[in-house]
Amino acid sequence: MVRLFLALIPFLLGTPLPASAKPMPEFLELGSKTCIPCRLMAPIVERLKVDFKNDFTTRFVEVGIGGDKTLAEKFDIKVIPTQIFLDENDKELWRHEGYISRFGILDKWRELKYAFADSVLKTDYSRMEPAGKDERLKSQICAMCDGTIDDKTLVVVKTAKGDVRYCGPHCYFIMESCLLEDKSLLEDNTQAADYQTGRTFPAAQLHYLYGFSDGNARPSIKAFKDGKQALKETGKAGGSILDWATLKRKEQAIRCGFCDRAVYPEDAAVVKADGIYTWGCCSHCALGVAARTGKDIEVFQPDRLTGVMVTVKTFNGYVQSIEPATSVAWFGLKKGPDGKFGSAGCFHQGFFTTPENLKTWVLKNPTAVGGMITIDQALADKMKLNPSQIAKACKIGECAPK
Repeated sequence: MVRLFLALIPFLLGTPLPASAKPMPEFLELGSKTCIPCRLMAPIVERLKVDFKNDFTTRFVEVGIGGDKTLAEKFDIKVIPTQIFLDENDKELWRHEGYISRFGILDKWRELKYAFADSVLKTDYSRMEPAGKDERLKSQICAMCDGTIDDKTLVVVKTAKGDVRYCGPHCYFIMESCLLEDKSLLEDNTQAADYQTGRTFPAAQLHYLYGFSDGNARPSIKAFKDGKQALKETGKAGGSILDWATLKRKEQAIRCGFCDRAVYPEDAAVVKADGIYTWGCCSHCALGVAARTGKDIEVFQPDRLTGVMVTVKTFNGYVQSIEPATSVAWFGLKKGPDGKFGSAGCFHQGFFTTPENLKTWVLKNPTAVGGMITIDQALADKMKLNPSQIAKACKIGECAPK
């Protein structure tokens, strides 16, 4: 009796309950140990029980054959697994049917304004201002890829606001493939440099030598005013001579499976969906193929620093696996005239096998601005887009020659 009285003293004195005894939100999964998505969820649920035991209760309830039918009826379960997010008063906040990743669960807690999830998902590396000044003149910087323009391969679009300059026909055709507005007058205002003299002429009037660059498999494109000079150049470097219309068809034949932007397979991420291969113009757009098609995909993209392959598999709109497991993503940003940040475009995104590789790459690229995010977050950002937003992806902002 004395021991019982002593045990009750803290409660009689109004001492707060221990943290573990306070009401907590709950993650409740109703499923079966035999269904495939439920089995994929099992290790995630078990880890949540351990990792977040002080933040929310995690519970799995068997509702299959011989399971708890009462609870299944109470929550009107139609599909298994079903995950239900409950607040501290057992009020349902949100539910999900099918597989959901660990990140997806924590991201939903974050959306529901639970601070523990925000702190767990926050990445700890970013650079919001360039580490070094870009000493190049604006006229030397490609409007598409930010690369340095060689005057011998220049393509320039004449606009009412001034010239928009590209490092070569490939970046020009990428831009053209991104435009939503009328393109009928675009070619009339486009000029390309003669490779021999550096002088510009109407692009549609030139002859184009389509060959291969030294040291990589990407095509090289050299424009010539004089067709005989173009033919002479083939004797040195090989290749085919094309007119502007044929070059355009060739350059725009292969498109990103997410944003429909023209790509070179040599530069693009490989994406596999339902056994069919396509491309992503960057690592993030590759993930976007899952959003555009609604299918599970595999993405293959080399680390931008080392070239080691990063492989991502999705399931039900979430990341199922990443190899190597330590891989992360870089989300490149660009500050607009209004001072607000937006995507820096596909040339400034990427995967890395480790956070250390990402940081090394950033140090080697002093003008790079952005932040490290998880690959789960990169996929989630795409999966949240609606069809209208997907249709406009990569077709706004820096792509238009204005």
